[in-house]
Amino acid sequence: MPLQNSMPCPCGRQDSRGARLSLATCCGRYLADAAGTRAPDAESLMRSRYTAFTRCDAGYLLATWHPRTRPVNVDPGPGTRWLGLEVRSRREIDATHAQVEFVARSRPPGGAAAHRLHERSRFVREEGRWYYLDGDLL
Repeated sequence: MPLQNSMPCPCGRQDSRGARLSLATCCGRYLADAAGTRAPDAESLMRSRYTAFTRCDAGYLLATWHPRTRPVNVDPGPGTRWLGLEVRSRREIDATHAQVEFVARSRPPGGAAAHRLHERSRFVREEGRWYYLDGDLL
């Protein structure tokens, strides 16, 4: 799916006035250049991964998943309608480890009931790049 940079970012991040950031100024820059543009912190990486799910961008999801826990492939749920993301908490444990608790809501294709994913995700930073490591469902 092509990036429409002026649209609001699916992750829902807001500026200091409460206006939603555009895809271009938020997660779009990471998805457009995963190799060169690094998320500055674990929360930004988690938000960009949510955005990747909304855009069915399996390549970005795999590139930002730590090699130790990365699956061979990932199915970002084509046809899934993503309904929103709420970041509940973020915690930097040390310079190379962080956690982000979030709730992501989605509706699978075919009109099935909405799904709520509540997870505390763990992230690790190696050579200046943050990676999703794993998470606990809450």
